[in-house]
Amino acid sequence: MIEFISQPWPWYVSGMVIAMIMVLLLFFGKSFGFSSNFRVLCAACGAGRHVPFFRFNWKDQVWNLLFLVGAVLGGWLSQEFLQNGEAVQVSQATIQDLKALGFSAPKGLQPQELFSLEVLGSVKGFLILLGGGLLIGFGTRYAGGCTSGHAISGLSNLQWPSLVAVIGFFIGGLVTTHLLLPLLFS
Repeated sequence: MIEFISQPWPWYVSGMVIAMIMVLLLFFGKSFGFSSNFRVLCAACGAGRHVPFFRFNWKDQVWNLLFLVGAVLGGWLSQEFLQNGEAVQVSQATIQDLKALGFSAPKGLQPQELFSLEVLGSVKGFLILLGGGLLIGFGTRYAGGCTSGHAISGLSNLQWPSLVAVIGFFIGGLVTTHLLLPLLFS
C-alpha cells in the first residue's frame, strides 16, 4: 500500500477529489479557503475583544481548522513515511532558469539558496522572506481570500470577484517570476 501511495498520481485524480469535496461543501453550504483559518485562530484566541473583524462565531469554522490540521499532519506523514529521498522532479528548462538566477537544481523540495536556515540568517534573505510574507498577508486580506479559496471555491460558485482575483494572482505570479526575481537575484 505504501508503494502505491508514494507514486505520483495522474492529475485527474486530484481534480476528481477536489470536485467531490466542492460538491460536498456546496451541499452543506460551506465555502473553502485556507487563509480563513488565520481569522478563525485569531477569533478563537480572543482577538475579537479588541478588533471588530474577529468578532464572529468561530466555532462554525471548526471544520476548516480540522482541514488545516489535516494538511499539516499529511505533510508531516508524507515527509516521514512516503519520501523516497529523491529531489522534486523539475524540467530542464526550469533548472536552466534557476541557474540563470544563481540557484542550483533543487536537492529537496526547493532551492536551498532561497529556502534554508542560512538564508534566513542573512539580511537579504530575511528581508525577502519577511516582505514576501507581508505581501501575501496583505494580498490575502485585500482580495478577500487566498488562491485556494478563490480558485477552487469562488470559481466553483461562479463568483465574479474570485475570477478577478485569480486573474490577478496569475498576473502577479508572472510579474514576480519574470521581473522581480531577476532583479532580486541576478
